[in-house]
Amino acid sequence: MIPRPGMIIFDCDGVLVDSELIKCEVVAHHLAPLGISIAARAILERFTGVPEREMYRTLSSETGVTIPPEHIAHIHALKISHCGEKGAALAMPGIHECLDELRGVAVCVASSSSPDMLGHLLRQARLWDRFAPHVFSAAQVERGKPAPDLFLLAAQRMGVAPERCVVVEDSLAGIAAATAAAMTPIGFAGGCHCGPDHADKLRRAGAQAVFMRMASLAEYLSAPSSDGASEPLSRK
Repeated sequence: MIPRPGMIIFDCDGVLVDSELIKCEVVAHHLAPLGISIAARAILERFTGVPEREMYRTLSSETGVTIPPEHIAHIHALKISHCGEKGAALAMPGIHECLDELRGVAVCVASSSSPDMLGHLLRQARLWDRFAPHVFSAAQVERGKPAPDLFLLAAQRMGVAPERCVVVEDSLAGIAAATAAAMTPIGFAGGCHCGPDHADKLRRAGAQAVFMRMASLAEYLSAPSSDGASEPLSRK
C-alpha cells in the first residue's frame, strides 16, 4: 500500500477520459492523405503521453513530409468533434466514484493535451468543476513527458513537495516523467486502448502499483490512523 499522498496528479487522456484510441484513429486517418502511413495502434504505442508537437515533429522528420499547421489544426478540431460524439460517456468508468473517495486529498490534472483540448474533454466528461483551476498542460513547459517539467510545474503551483505527490498515468512516458520528478507513479490500465500486456509494460516502466478499475484507486493508498498505523483511504 502506498502512503497517503499530499496530492494526486491525474493524467487526462486514458485516465480521466477514455479518449486515447479515438484521438489516435483520427490522427492516423488524416495523416494518410499527406503520405504518412501509420496505424492508430502504432501511434498509441509510440506517442501516448507525448505532446502532439513532439509527435508531429518526429513523424515529419522520419518521413520527410511537412505537416502544415492548418492540417494539424484541422486534425485537432476533428479530435474534439469525435470525442464529443461520446458525450458524458467519455468519462472513464468509475472516475466520479474515485474522486468521491478521495475527498480531502488535493488533486490536479497534468496532461500533454493543449489547454483548449483539456477544457473540452473535462467539461464534456463533467470533470472540469472537479479540478479547475488546477489543470496544467504541456503547453506551459518547454519539455513535455517523459521529461519531468510538467509534473514539477503542477507541484510548484499547488505548493506540494514532489516526493509527496502520487501520479496516475496510463502511458510509459508519463510513468518516466513521474519517476524523473521524484514522485510516486501509479499505472492505470483500464482504458479501452490498453492491451492485455499494458499493465506489465507500466510495471516494467517503473509504476509502483497498477490498477484496472478507476473506482478502486483509493484502495491502493493509505492514510495514518489514530494509532499511527496505515489504513486504506477507501472506507468501503
